[in-house]
Amino acid sequence: MRPHPNDAPTRTGWTPPGGRPPLSSRLLRATWRGLPGRRYRAGRERSLPVAAADGSVLVTDHYFPRSPGDFPTLLVRSPYGRGLPWSPMYGVLFAEQGFHVVLQSCRGTGGSGGRWHLWRNESADALATVEWLRRQVWFDGRLGTVGPSCLGYTQWALAADPPPELKAMAVQVGLHDPHRFFHAGGALHLENALVSGVGMTHQHRGVLRFAAAANRLRRDLGRIAAAWPMRPAWRRALGEEARWLDDALGHPDADDPYWDGASPGGAADGSRVPTALVTGFHDALAGQSFEQYARLRAAGCEVSLLAGPWTHGTALQQGWAEGFAEMLAWLRAHLCDDPSALRPTRVRVHVGGANVWRDLDDWPPAADPSPWFAAPAGRLGRGRPEAPGLLASFRYDPADPTPSVGGPLLSPGAGPRDNRALEAREDVITFTGEPLTAPLEVVGPVSALVRVSADSGRCHVFVRLCDVDGRGRSVNVCDGLGVLDAEREAVVELAVPMGAAAHRFAAGHRIRWQVSGGAHPRYARHPGTADPVAEAAAGTPVRITLRPGSALLLPETGEVRPSG
Repeated sequence: MRPHPNDAPTRTGWTPPGGRPPLSSRLLRATWRGLPGRRYRAGRERSLPVAAADGSVLVTDHYFPRSPGDFPTLLVRSPYGRGLPWSPMYGVLFAEQGFHVVLQSCRGTGGSGGRWHLWRNESADALATVEWLRRQVWFDGRLGTVGPSCLGYTQWALAADPPPELKAMAVQVGLHDPHRFFHAGGALHLENALVSGVGMTHQHRGVLRFAAAANRLRRDLGRIAAAWPMRPAWRRALGEEARWLDDALGHPDADDPYWDGASPGGAADGSRVPTALVTGFHDALAGQSFEQYARLRAAGCEVSLLAGPWTHGTALQQGWAEGFAEMLAWLRAHLCDDPSALRPTRVRVHVGGANVWRDLDDWPPAADPSPWFAAPAGRLGRGRPEAPGLLASFRYDPADPTPSVGGPLLSPGAGPRDNRALEAREDVITFTGEPLTAPLEVVGPVSALVRVSADSGRCHVFVRLCDVDGRGRSVNVCDGLGVLDAEREAVVELAVPMGAAAHRFAAGHRIRWQVSGGAHPRYARHPGTADPVAEAAAGTPVRITLRPGSALLLPETGEVRPSG
């Protein structure tokens, strides 16, 4: 075991300089509660030049413990700038716990040279940064990575060709597959795409400019989503600087050569780098985190998973104390030979509805999917109904698209929400079970089998699982969207993934299955025709009919003792 850093000698030729983190970072850091106590005072070297793979200068800040000794290094590569909140969350906090932290602006952002692109340069620039690290006298050869969202993507980009120094990763609400983020399931994820585009285009320029751009998008989102066609409207709103996003939204086919090399997720298939994953069940990237876990487990890689009751944003706010503790314990275990804070199981999940945390041996836990069948008169039950013909029919109108309410969004309206007003619309149908006589827990991937037809043969089918309490309040648990592309009136069986859940339906509550023709502007509306969604010049109303045999598939699990 390595000696404690306080007992280690100062590395030859380097004395910690006296620079302090910016005042704004120190003030924000002081507001956080529930974090471990500070071990060291943090220092900072500002705006160090690091050569990118093409020779551009990558502007880099170095945070460090203001104490002699050897400390491992964490690499944090960000397209969002190096100021708030990244400076206090990753620079200051981890330096206080005994790490060098290299916080770097990606190419074309935050003062770094070159041109920004989401996936073209990150692997090469990360390796160039590691080469720079090798020449730093304070770098002792122990390297980890940490960060959320697109900072997770930059970690996977390094892991695609991992240097020997890379000993641990901590990926928080992280991205690895851009195509899946923009186009999963055959639908354009419009709202999340535009919100992410604003963040990547403006956040590295400072809080005020980013806030102004976010407010403009909030004001213009409805106009963009309602435009026929949409693409010129979002082009005007995003501007020339976000041309990469316009290109990404305009290439829906995953097999298009445009996407070659975009996803470094294959790194997980042969990875030997111990990796901690932190996600939220209402995170827009939760599906990618669960996929990362499955691929790492299949590869025999050491991996842990923490899944909380969070959205993409609240994982970095209300969930920050839990997430930070998880990542810190992992990085200490694998970079400092100190496993004392690791939990005994690979997986820890928060069970909604019960408000408890559960420790699990693996994800997902063993559970055979149990079908809950839609039945006439809006009923939902375990028995397969014998009714012939149809269960329900509704009209979806692209000129008045069914709105989105809550769910896995990047915007502030994400997460669980009351769905009663949505369910009162004529273009939303629901199937509801009887009040439960005992609690029922659903833990694992949820899906739906939808037997459906449409008079045009083309539509979206949005399905959602809700928990209805004794007052009739209907709250979303998870959801998914399928795409029907068939002959007119042909009955098709759609298997629709609905994400993962860990939720207890209390005794007296009811299980509800919600079905509609979309969730707008979360997904770009389907025009009801064969025209590409982004290019359609007009829409046509569609009559959508649900057929017997349609069912929710719920991974029901037995009672498990809470872990705390």
